[in-house]
Amino acid sequence: MSHNGSRVPVAPVPAPGYGGGVRELDVVGVRVEMPSNTPMVLLRERGGDRYLPIWIGEHEAKAIALGQQQVVPPRPLTHDLLRNVIEALGRRLVEVRIVAIKDNVFHAELHFDGGLTVGSRSSDAIALALRTGTPIMGTDEVLEAGGVAVPDEDEDEVEKFREFLDNISPEDFGEEAPGPGSSPS
Repeated sequence: MSHNGSRVPVAPVPAPGYGGGVRELDVVGVRVEMPSNTPMVLLRERGGDRYLPIWIGEHEAKAIALGQQQVVPPRPLTHDLLRNVIEALGRRLVEVRIVAIKDNVFHAELHFDGGLTVGSRSSDAIALALRTGTPIMGTDEVLEAGGVAVPDEDEDEVEKFREFLDNISPEDFGEEAPGPGSSPS
């Protein structure tokens, strides 16, 4: 059950594959979009030229940045705890999959060994994938709807963005919660 008492969506599915409608994505990094001061995570299609920007909340940005930097906190944070629970139950997270965009919110699934799938926010799925070394996949539909093609000649801009990401820390995201009516992915 979720924190609000509703049942968490869980359904058995066939074992995930890497072809036929899904593409592997790499986490380029987290940044704050200006002038709105809104955090985002940027994913890149492996072997392709599309980038997938996903706007997220500040706490989610910190969780993803910590996972990408492989920071081990003195006490487990939420995503570290979930990783520990998965391991303690003897399960393995096979992949996370960004599966849909509904009302400008990205939706994901956690695919476990044994064919079990659990619905997730994309930001939580990405943060967990970084902590478990799990591949991040995106459906073709999501990449077509939300992806941005960056041709090779624009690689200089991407390199500048990477340099920016190398110098950013989780503290750059502050402690404020998203404003009213916002719904981080």
